[in-house]
Amino acid sequence: MRKLNVFRTITMAAVLVVLAVPFVLAQPAKRNITLDDYNKIKSVGDPQRSPDGKWVAYTVSSIDVEKDKRDTDVWMVSWDGTQQVRLTFSPDSETAPRWSPDGRYLSFLASRGTEEEKKKGSQVWLLDRTGGEAQKLTDLKGGVGDYSWSPDSKRILFTQRDQDPNDEPEKLENWKRKTIPPIVIDRYHFKQDREGYLRRLYSHIWIYDIATKKAEQITKGPYEDSAPVWSPDGTTIAFISQRSGADPDRSEDSNVYVVDAKAGAEPKPLTTFAGPDGGRPSWSPDGQWIAYTQGDEPKMSAYNLSRLAVVPSAGGTPKLLTDALDRPVSGPFIWSTDGKSLTFTVSDDRAVYVGRTSVAGGPVDQVTTGRRVVASLSTGLSGDGSYALLTGTAIEPSEVHALEAGKLRKLTHQNDELLAGLQLGTTEDFTSKSKDGTVVNSVLVKPPSYTAGTKYPLLLYIHGGPNGQDAHSFSFDREFFAAHGYVVLSVNYRGSSGRGSAYQKAIFADWGNKEVVDLLGAVDGAIAAGMADPQKLCIGGWSYGGILTDYTIATDPRFKAAVSGAGSALQLSMYGSDQYITQYEQEIGVPWKSQDLWLKISYPFFHVDRIKTPTLFMGGEKDFNVPIIGGEQMYQALKSLGVDTQLVIYPGQFHGLTIPSYQRDRLERFLAWYDRHLNPAK
Repeated sequence: MRKLNVFRTITMAAVLVVLAVPFVLAQPAKRNITLDDYNKIKSVGDPQRSPDGKWVAYTVSSIDVEKDKRDTDVWMVSWDGTQQVRLTFSPDSETAPRWSPDGRYLSFLASRGTEEEKKKGSQVWLLDRTGGEAQKLTDLKGGVGDYSWSPDSKRILFTQRDQDPNDEPEKLENWKRKTIPPIVIDRYHFKQDREGYLRRLYSHIWIYDIATKKAEQITKGPYEDSAPVWSPDGTTIAFISQRSGADPDRSEDSNVYVVDAKAGAEPKPLTTFAGPDGGRPSWSPDGQWIAYTQGDEPKMSAYNLSRLAVVPSAGGTPKLLTDALDRPVSGPFIWSTDGKSLTFTVSDDRAVYVGRTSVAGGPVDQVTTGRRVVASLSTGLSGDGSYALLTGTAIEPSEVHALEAGKLRKLTHQNDELLAGLQLGTTEDFTSKSKDGTVVNSVLVKPPSYTAGTKYPLLLYIHGGPNGQDAHSFSFDREFFAAHGYVVLSVNYRGSSGRGSAYQKAIFADWGNKEVVDLLGAVDGAIAAGMADPQKLCIGGWSYGGILTDYTIATDPRFKAAVSGAGSALQLSMYGSDQYITQYEQEIGVPWKSQDLWLKISYPFFHVDRIKTPTLFMGGEKDFNVPIIGGEQMYQALKSLGVDTQLVIYPGQFHGLTIPSYQRDRLERFLAWYDRHLNPAK
């Protein structure tokens, strides 16, 4: 029987849809964005260019409102952009599309089948490019994590976490009444958001042989191994691991290792820098060099600025390539076919661009320009010097683009129809000067109906991290608040990335000081510019943005309303409660020796009687990143003082909310709290 070519069949259907577009009636007048639009925006990700360069596979994540969850499917687009093909349609998410080097298969990860099959975890599935339904390749207990094809397309390299021996049937049988066995912990770093309490179960590297359907473990021991990558000849694996010292849990010292691609081989360290060496290792075409990132000294782990480095794969002295750039770089790091240059992304003052530098040394050339954010570079094996990537702007969610000869060409259009009907706010760069003279850069969004000379309510909306930046990328939150009449100011305070290492490290062991100076300076700047009503100021953020909300309202009483999401103020109580034990002891010191410093950075709680701002506290019930106790303590204190306050806890949620209805509820409550206190007559 002749096989159905699923690629060709779906492509024809896609073409027919495209041909019908010109006959659609004229679009109605544009409208402001609403909360209902949150469920309509699709998230495009993980572009992977085929070996022959003719196709790009990618993922599309959308919200299933009825099931209250996200569903991710695999799509592909032709390199000329004329054909859009959806490849998976199941209600179970499919992620991580990867082409086999011989071009025969497109693989992906999915957890499909019966409930028992799903309990095993995500498995590798194959789509044969000659046609047919997807076939499950692996069937491994514990599933498949980060994975890649071998150069000869005969093996799969992947990571898997150790299995818990207490989950074996004979062990569980001891618990006659189906009582969950107790969790026994003896690790220094013993908790992590989403993973929960950490036991001695580690992530290791495995190889799966496609012909024999057998998997063998390559690395072992009490170490976390990640980001494995095949050498060009398929004989060796480079990976990242934290193996230094008697207890790796106590260290921020990760390094690049290589190991022969066979069981029993001993890993060999290539780097010895005391801080984090990381990223995803990238082999040069001739296999002689490996590119990776080198960070800062261990105590600066929270303010890391990643620099591009290369090291000989046989061992030798590493060479820093972007030390003079003073901007963080990110992978994937893509070698030119002649091995003489590397291409990557650079975070630079509210934008992210594609950069390129010579392996011999020299400046970083800026390949892309403009106020946009670029990510996820991918190139085929054709060696034509072009790339597939994700990029977006403040008014366009990220889509797959082609980058050819320094020019971007849009390939996917998942959100075009929705965006065509929306009148979005105007996003601008905004610069202010803090009272100590520091120049601070921000992103400011004006309401769609903004009129010059009119003063608007101002929302100071603070990013987390702190080692991150607000940039010219699409933010539903900012657009949503702007659509409701707020000027939204997102400040890249000291501690943020994109402005250099010294700017990032300026808040080391001095939390809630310079950041607040910068935030208030930006607010003063917006008032002086005549766009912000000084009587209608509100503030909010999530994670470190929630923490800075607490710091700011304990410093300045001007704000009429505040929302502190996943924040904390009594920092002393976070020791042993959250996942940042290594940072705390290296940056602040242990509480019994650095009591004064711990009390100093806990000032919002100990000066809570200075807070007059009505404040809403929010967080996830199971958050181990910034535990909900941080919000509970501040809620209790303000309640005791008679300040208008409320506490909202999202059941079963971690640091980042994942259930769509909770994500929507969070935004709804933010806006309602602000409207209630800034516009009481509404």
